[in-house]
Amino acid sequence: MSNQTKNKGNEGFFASLQNSPSTDEFIKGLWRENPVFVQVLGMCPTLAVSNTAENAMAMGLATAFVLLMSNILVSSLRNFVPKQVRIASYILIIATFVTMVDYAIQAISVELHKALGAFISLIVVNCVILGRAEAFASKNTIGKSILDALGMGLGFTFALLCLGSVRELLGNGSIFGLTVFPKSYQEWIVMILPAGGFFTLAIWLLIFNAAKARKATT
Repeated sequence: MSNQTKNKGNEGFFASLQNSPSTDEFIKGLWRENPVFVQVLGMCPTLAVSNTAENAMAMGLATAFVLLMSNILVSSLRNFVPKQVRIASYILIIATFVTMVDYAIQAISVELHKALGAFISLIVVNCVILGRAEAFASKNTIGKSILDALGMGLGFTFALLCLGSVRELLGNGSIFGLTVFPKSYQEWIVMILPAGGFFTLAIWLLIFNAAKARKATT
């Protein structure tokens, strides 16, 4: 085999490595580009349904599922969807999976479905999902889109769970319905009210930014 042939083979090998999915696509959504704590996206469900850990996790997982499935489909069809109708196509794809999630939650728990209310349907216009479809899935392979969706989805779920756990713990003295504090504990009712969502989000943003700043200086 000639040196020229070997060089071409090496170039093809390294090119395939560069185009292959990287774990960085997954990790960035958990920390470096967290949808809530860094990009400050999806604030409507973040503040509205994070009054308990159960509601927060349910909304986070529902959003993660829609994000994953829509990323896969958008990436698969990226070469077939005309640019002029891409946004409308993405919304149609997202709405399809949101409908599936809506019926699934209603079948699993009617009480949970009532607690989440209209915010399940509002996943369709969640800027986290539409933004990843437009900015990432429509320009990358299915493998990379899956990792990106998993990272962003779990990052969003993690953020909601952080808010929901703190608000439920201080507001009800419990986590996932399990009592943590004794009966003598005076509940902070404000934490499960809308104002509590803003207070808790501000505290978590402060902690998150302080941790990033400390890491950057070390």
